[in-house]
Amino acid sequence: MLKYLIHKEFLQIRRNAFLPKLIIMFPIVIMCVMPWVMQMEVKNIVVDVVDIDHTTESQRLVQQVAASNYFIFGGQKATYAEAMKDIEKGRADIILEIRNGQYLIAANAVNGTKGSMGCAYLSQIIRPTPQPLSLLLYNKGQNYKLFMIPALFAIVMMLMTGFLPTLNIVGEKEAGTIEQINVTPVSKWSFILAKLIPYWLIALFVITVSLLLAWLVYGITPVGPVWLIYMLAMLLALFFSSLGLIISNYSDTMQQAMFVMWFFIVCIMLLSGLFTPTRSMPSWAYLTTYINPMHYFIDAIRTVFIRGGTFWSIAHQVYALFAIGTFMAVWAVQSYKKTS
Repeated sequence: MLKYLIHKEFLQIRRNAFLPKLIIMFPIVIMCVMPWVMQMEVKNIVVDVVDIDHTTESQRLVQQVAASNYFIFGGQKATYAEAMKDIEKGRADIILEIRNGQYLIAANAVNGTKGSMGCAYLSQIIRPTPQPLSLLLYNKGQNYKLFMIPALFAIVMMLMTGFLPTLNIVGEKEAGTIEQINVTPVSKWSFILAKLIPYWLIALFVITVSLLLAWLVYGITPVGPVWLIYMLAMLLALFFSSLGLIISNYSDTMQQAMFVMWFFIVCIMLLSGLFTPTRSMPSWAYLTTYINPMHYFIDAIRTVFIRGGTFWSIAHQVYALFAIGTFMAVWAVQSYKKTS
């Protein structure tokens, strides 16, 4: 019985005019576009220089600022007030004033990150003392793409195994076809597995595509075992698919399911450490990471992908993902009401 139900699901996916294109294009867009734009590096900071001293040392400093890859030299201004006009009109981000051998850095802090990072970059150029020796571990090239690409797998899994099964079941509710299945002797487990297994297989396909694109486009390959990445992906798929089923079981329309699913997904994603370190969160927000499966997934996959961790390096995250996924799967089965 299960085999025929799974075959039915694959037929529905194939006959859909949109889903096959989405399954192919989504991982390509995520892997080829997002790593270029989802980065915390601050570049192209426009700097205006007010050089009152006009000494050899000050001119050398101005040349160093102009030659930096992080700055765009906005030109030398005669006075601080003239440079401040550029700040007020958005034509400059930082003012560097050199007067009597002293340096003043004034930054536009409307964007706090850009302002603080720009000041830090300029301070490193100005500081005359020898710089401390830094030893970079694991990501020696400080490539932010290497940091983000493993976490992007979570976004791919979120759509493939979360949204799609949810919309599939609610769509059958709206079409009335689910009532035909409810009057058959198909068990709860058979029905739910038939809904989930095709999307789990699709998830394996898109993870494979994502790994290939990371290698072909960026030359990035996992340092640790690849089978651990697939195992983590399937554990995360268990959670998202179960969450999607729970939401679909309590939703009557596709619009309702979309809004509820989007609410939970945004909260899970923003509190997971995907973009910012979880330790930077307030203490009450950090406590949510203990029940956030995406946090465990991102922490574990970065350990495997970048640091070359083994199973025992991520055992804690694996057990947590399995426990949360199992709990959600049982809830999904129990919440499905099969009436005959």
